[in-house]
Amino acid sequence: MGTRMEVAQLEERMNIEDYRKLQGLFLDSSGSPRPLSRTEFVDLAWSSVGRGSKEEYGLLFDSVVFTQEHGSLLLDVDAIKEEERVDWGGLSSFLLQELSDKVKNSRTRSGPRWKPVRTLTCPHRDPVQKVLYLHSLGQYLTVSKGGTVCLRDRENMSLLHTHRLQNSTVSPKDLWVTDMVLLHNVHKIAVSFTSKEVCFYDILSHQDFRCKYKLQGLRFTPWCLDYWVDPSDPDQAVLTIGDIGGQVSALYFTSAQISLFERLNVRTDSDSADIIQWDELVRGKHRSCYTVTHRAHTPAWVRKVRYLGSLEAFVSCSTRPQSSVVIGWREKESRSLRVTSFFTKRGVWDMDHHRELNLIATAGVDHQVLLWNPCVTSGPVCVLSGHTGPVTAVRFMQAEQQLISYSKDKVLCLWDIPRQLCVHRLAGVFPKTQEDTHTLLFLHEEQHLLFLSFNSLLVLLERKEEEERSSHEHPVTCVLYNSLFRQVVSSDSASSVICWRVDTGQKVKQFRRCHGNAEISTMALDGTQTRLFTAGADGEVKVWDFNGRCLHRMNAGLGRSVDISQVLLLRRSVLVMGWDRMFTVFRLHSFSQSYVEPSEWKGGVQHRSNVLCAAFQPPQTLVTGSYDGEIIEWNSSTENALKKLRPLAEHREDTHLGVNGKEDADNSIAVTRLFFIPGRTSKGGADLVSCGGSGVVRLWNSAHSRLVGQFTAHNSDLGSIVMTVSPCGKYLVTADREGTLKTWDIQHYYLELHDGITDEPPKLLSSFRPHLDRVMHLETCLHGNRLLVLSASSDCSVALSYLRGDNVGLFGQEEQWCLERTGPLHPQQEAERKPREERGERSPPNETLPDPGPSAGGVKDEGEDCGSNAGDSRKHLSR
Repeated sequence: MGTRMEVAQLEERMNIEDYRKLQGLFLDSSGSPRPLSRTEFVDLAWSSVGRGSKEEYGLLFDSVVFTQEHGSLLLDVDAIKEEERVDWGGLSSFLLQELSDKVKNSRTRSGPRWKPVRTLTCPHRDPVQKVLYLHSLGQYLTVSKGGTVCLRDRENMSLLHTHRLQNSTVSPKDLWVTDMVLLHNVHKIAVSFTSKEVCFYDILSHQDFRCKYKLQGLRFTPWCLDYWVDPSDPDQAVLTIGDIGGQVSALYFTSAQISLFERLNVRTDSDSADIIQWDELVRGKHRSCYTVTHRAHTPAWVRKVRYLGSLEAFVSCSTRPQSSVVIGWREKESRSLRVTSFFTKRGVWDMDHHRELNLIATAGVDHQVLLWNPCVTSGPVCVLSGHTGPVTAVRFMQAEQQLISYSKDKVLCLWDIPRQLCVHRLAGVFPKTQEDTHTLLFLHEEQHLLFLSFNSLLVLLERKEEEERSSHEHPVTCVLYNSLFRQVVSSDSASSVICWRVDTGQKVKQFRRCHGNAEISTMALDGTQTRLFTAGADGEVKVWDFNGRCLHRMNAGLGRSVDISQVLLLRRSVLVMGWDRMFTVFRLHSFSQSYVEPSEWKGGVQHRSNVLCAAFQPPQTLVTGSYDGEIIEWNSSTENALKKLRPLAEHREDTHLGVNGKEDADNSIAVTRLFFIPGRTSKGGADLVSCGGSGVVRLWNSAHSRLVGQFTAHNSDLGSIVMTVSPCGKYLVTADREGTLKTWDIQHYYLELHDGITDEPPKLLSSFRPHLDRVMHLETCLHGNRLLVLSASSDCSVALSYLRGDNVGLFGQEEQWCLERTGPLHPQQEAERKPREERGERSPPNETLPDPGPSAGGVKDEGEDCGSNAGDSRKHLSR
């Protein structure tokens, strides 16, 4: 469905009688159906129905035409031709679709809110291979590659017991666990080893984990396990094994609660375990169990196996494209399998099944999450795009009809399956590790817990209690202030844009599905404040007017999904960055077309790591910051690189790229935000400020290409922070992932150049917490005589606050506010006013103007001298 200004405001004001009047407009004098042109429809609807304005009826007509003829893409208003006509069938179908979407949207829950990542005390020295929940004991069980098992308390995650699994087949230094499953109906765990065996340990006597059986003689090393029990008959169970030879083998147990295996010949080893040979099972010597196999994955390794009892089928996956997913169907009254294969471009790391929806989700090496109908092999029923690295794990939330996916670039996404939308995206909060990290994901849905392992490190994500946040239905990704319309513009992960009245907090209008199902990662305004740029995870940047029409589509990702971190507007070009060592540039002359292709930057590639942010200082100074901490200064006119700034010499070569160049913005030296400080020159002290990982803010002198100061604004454990600078350059605002904002007074901070690097922070004016979750973006807003702070958060809210920390409210809240009433002064004004009042002096008339610009005549328009994107996004992109 196309993106437009939401006409639901008009629809909600119309009743049944109004719709009857609308229908009557499409009948001629004889009662026969007739289509209407735009002019006819607007004039007749406005005079006959009323309720709305002519502009609203015109927008409704345009939206119907575009949806029908342009495949849901809204182009420039000039594309609408007067001879276009709409009939009642077209209008009613459109309105029904809109209302249907509204109902679905109201029923869909947004993503969960997570508490800060918690690292658990872990005795493991090698990678964690599996996490299980022992329901009978109320404890969590983990096992490492080296065979160490740990038991944890469910309530506080305290470590209760550790034990080293015994396996006399191999020496302790050669022991390698590949997987583990819980046999809950018989109180055992099955553990697979690289010694080509599966051992069964009792967990009732969990102090020693006594080995009961050893299944030996497997042809290939078992790599993954799965266990299923018939809910109506616990004697019937299936243990499925996937190995590195591409074979899937299943053991059907027919009397599991009596005995898994028969004791044909009493053979034990030094562990006192009964030895079971695989060949005996294949030949049917054990009446209590039998086997079925297939080799559809050969020669690839089987990465994951599942037995689906409802389908009586085995699902497995591999990284071989031809056998990415294989389903082995059990034939009736037979022990043979009928095999069907599913093809993907680069194979699959992981998969999961949703019982109610009967969908299989796959984690693709090609960065995509695919949803499959098990009975349809021709292709997936849905493609969930948004990851920029190989997806390594997927888990369904069965009760929520939601899916969790995790990728190698350490991004966690939560998808709403019915709407096929990413409703929550978590990045920059996970531990910094090497690229080849072994990552495991375990979801305990009943307890709202999510475990992730990073080699030997085990972390926990715990879901927060739901609290009503009223701005968006989904996590908010960006917020801007439009001084022309005196409105706040915010975007979210479900590809919606909402405009708000800053003086009351009311919603003005909403654009839905701006980039289809793709998240909007960032936005920007042009200098006229009449054009909005939105960047989607689909790799496109779109240009909109504030009537909801898409004027241009910019092909930033060259047809692929990319992670866009910033859109920067210069005088004659637009820069887009975030996923590569070079930013993508679009020339002004290219905007004569609706679909805009990128041009070449004359300066070429200068960064050694991904460019994450940029700032512009008129007339021609451009700076760009990258993941490895390097800042490069450019001449925006000649496009040549002039100089490089680096934080510390010892960090020259210690950066590690993630998969496909994707990097973790939590790196302590990564530069994720850059601002020139308005009113300062490079001849003095610090004129450039940056922030990024580990909560650190750095100040630079661009003329001398050196770091002059740095301080920790937020706890380093909280990872990457965001910031903004006030238009006058007096105040710095920072925010972290716990929702805390801090305001710093930098008016007199490092105005002169000194030897060395200062680590003394500027004066902290306020610290407050308007959000429950991570702050994604900050913006300052000069409204009347008050400097306000706008903050967008993953908790789905957009907050408006006074500079000193007093909260105005959340946009969209039930109770409206009124900014026309006098609000609190910011701290500096208050401090200056008190001595005068004590002396009986009156404050000067212009004191309440907190941010006088360079002009002595008073406050300039924000776009003239500075703005939220370091003074550049306000610059006019002339047409």
